[in-house]
Amino acid sequence: MRLLVLGAGAVGGYFGARLAEAGGEAAFLVRPARAAALRRDGLRVESPFGDLALRPAVLEEATPGFDAVLLACKAWDLEAAIAAIAPAVRGGACVLPVLNGMAHMERLRAAFGPAAVLGGLARIQATLGEGGVVRHLNPWCTLAFGEWEGGASARTAAIAAAFAGARGVEARAVPDIRQRMWEKLVHLGTAAIGTVLLRAPVGAIARAGGTPLLHRVLERNAAIAAHHGHPMPDAFLAEYRALFADASSAYATSLLRDVQAGRPNEGEAVLGFLLEAARRAGQPADLHEAAWLHARCAAPPAG
Repeated sequence: MRLLVLGAGAVGGYFGARLAEAGGEAAFLVRPARAAALRRDGLRVESPFGDLALRPAVLEEATPGFDAVLLACKAWDLEAAIAAIAPAVRGGACVLPVLNGMAHMERLRAAFGPAAVLGGLARIQATLGEGGVVRHLNPWCTLAFGEWEGGASARTAAIAAAFAGARGVEARAVPDIRQRMWEKLVHLGTAAIGTVLLRAPVGAIARAGGTPLLHRVLERNAAIAAHHGHPMPDAFLAEYRALFADASSAYATSLLRDVQAGRPNEGEAVLGFLLEAARRAGQPADLHEAAWLHARCAAPPAG
């Protein structure tokens, strides 16, 4: 299994580095400045599962010869990412996207054909620190993927096998990836609405008395998912009710970090998608709209 990782940021950098550490074939497709830094300084990861430093294989242009592309870009970079990875996909690689939200799936399937695109998600809190260090912030380290139409396949089994010996990674081929992606959207959408509107991590919101608000948003998002054919399991809802009631939690979304820093953000991909889904489901959408507008107002002007 030869894996091409688009970018060496927080998510792609973490999973690609862990695969390379375990002896897997992973190459990073990066822009020239990042390529020069990686060749000069290597790639460093700081993580609860152990730090690592390595000299990764680096490309500035994609080539054929890869089995899969791990697509871990931000939503606003999707069009550039599609152009960048096209030579590898034309050469036979499948695409494993782990972007937040769901909106990217239609665009990728249109660009490369439905058969080339897997569904996927990453459950990880990580950020890119000073000097390009990948900082893994908590024990979340799950990579899940599967065929968009469901079931198992040789290629998803091969990806899981490639990660089997990787430290600090739980990689799973699943038969119901669309359900899993909706589950992530429900919890991420809830956390994003709460943290973006209140400009605080989950623990601070809970200490301020905000848990009932977060629970109401969670229930609304679960109802949206159910309307679209993906009801949330009872165990899932119990897990996230507990998470959103944890007054000690430092959990904050990358969307909040981007809003606070005045960077481009994924408000459109996550909150905009959920807002339209809420309207189609006939669910109250006032909080979704407020959070979406907040993220839009915080983003720097286009261009």
